[in-house]
Amino acid sequence: MTSLKKIIITVDGWSSCGKSTMARQLAKRLQYIFIDSGSMYRAITLFFIRNEVNVQDPAQVAKALQQIKLSFHLNAHNGNNEIYLNGENAEPYIREMKVAEKVSEVAAIREVREFAVKQQQLIGNDKGIVMDGRDIGTAVFPQAELKIFMTADNDVRVMRRYKELAAKDSSIQMEDVKSNLALRDHMDSNREVSPLRKAEDAVVLDNSHMTPDEQLNLALQWAKEKINA
Repeated sequence: MTSLKKIIITVDGWSSCGKSTMARQLAKRLQYIFIDSGSMYRAITLFFIRNEVNVQDPAQVAKALQQIKLSFHLNAHNGNNEIYLNGENAEPYIREMKVAEKVSEVAAIREVREFAVKQQQLIGNDKGIVMDGRDIGTAVFPQAELKIFMTADNDVRVMRRYKELAAKDSSIQMEDVKSNLALRDHMDSNREVSPLRKAEDAVVLDNSHMTPDEQLNLALQWAKEKINA
């Protein structure tokens, strides 16, 4: 679908609700740019882990952020925009459990969020984007024309995350995944800076019992309504 009018679409919600997958598909159907904000925080976390940055030390955090350059590049083979950390494709590493265990803590740091938000807002200046995350509709693009808040039953989310991780590491235990998700939910919704919450003008997409096609078609319907308004 093409249109002279371009809008900003934000997709926020809890971990393992399929935000990135749905947002990526939506962007492709609209011929928009997809920006995975979560991958930005994961890449920053990866850098912190690799360089043993003490997240409790503001000076170390500030110094580390000065050494980080993030960019997105189109993968010609799969059509996805992938995150690069200082020139390296970080996609193979940012989904590892060690990153998942630290990302909420790193993302809760004010300086980290300010660093990421500035880059996200620059990308969105020309509109025609779909961006997913935790605070995109509330803190990054409060003026977005369409805000989607995704959610799903907790057991559904745990199983989705377990399958994703188990496909890469057979030693992953279900209870570890459940505990990790509970911790991330708590940190995301209780952090001091830009906590996870539904924007007042967001539409809720509960995909607990929806197929990928059903949720995509619903999101497309909402997008077309805003684009043609």
